[in-house]
Amino acid sequence: MALIYVSPSVFNVLGWRPQELLWKTPDDIVTTESLPVLAAAQSYNRAHPAENRRVTLQMRKKDGSTAWMEVSARAVRDPSTGEEAETVLGVRDVSDRKALEEQLSLLALTDGLTGLGNRRAFDESLDREWLRTLREGSQMSLLILDLDHFKEFNDRYGHQAGDEGLRVVATAVRSAVRATDIVCRYGGEEIAVILPVADSSGAMGAAEAVRASIEALDFPHERDPGHGPLTASVGVATALSRHGGTMRMPESLILAADNALYKAKHLGRNCIATALLVAVKL
Repeated sequence: MALIYVSPSVFNVLGWRPQELLWKTPDDIVTTESLPVLAAAQSYNRAHPAENRRVTLQMRKKDGSTAWMEVSARAVRDPSTGEEAETVLGVRDVSDRKALEEQLSLLALTDGLTGLGNRRAFDESLDREWLRTLREGSQMSLLILDLDHFKEFNDRYGHQAGDEGLRVVATAVRSAVRATDIVCRYGGEEIAVILPVADSSGAMGAAEAVRASIEALDFPHERDPGHGPLTASVGVATALSRHGGTMRMPESLILAADNALYKAKHLGRNCIATALLVAVKL
């Protein structure tokens, strides 16, 4: 479908002069990532000619940047045959709306205090990585850490100090793990770290890096005489995707990491405990 007429307003939106786009196809200005969206819309419009479906996709500007555009299509038919003669595309710049939607979506997945992902972000990320682990027949790990005696810390230093402690700890944890790892505030003073494609050894290394980075902050925590800085206990669980395994749901991975965390608490805190699970490959 070549373009036989282009409105002069395209220059204000995309920077192209109308004559530069004549006889090109929409594929020439739609980004690669948006081509499947365009193809699906074209198929739908052919199957439902009476409808005017709108889709949102990215188009290339002349300067090489991209813009989010809302595109609608209306078929013009030959009055004598009823066959589609041409298609009129209506295009509207919705980049500002798309940016606002993405900002609101990000806020909905962000913990307001620490800037980490919130519990919703954790649940969505865990489900996504779990399915990828099963699909690829690989493995993944999960860390759950809990700040030791944090209630006493709040009681002694006040909730403002507690909030600041959580913010600094969150930054330390994020800096201690890989850029591809997913760090979320799991609840209260607990932080969870999803480690995609990480084996038990790699997970233990990450857990020790996290534990040491929190201890190195040297936040005072004089819960009792001789008590040192604010510390954390870390539970580690690794899931292997194998035929004949017993674990089917990501909740089992959470339970294993949680049990390992309680074990670390029982061992005296400021330490790491681990669990290994085998998952069914579906």
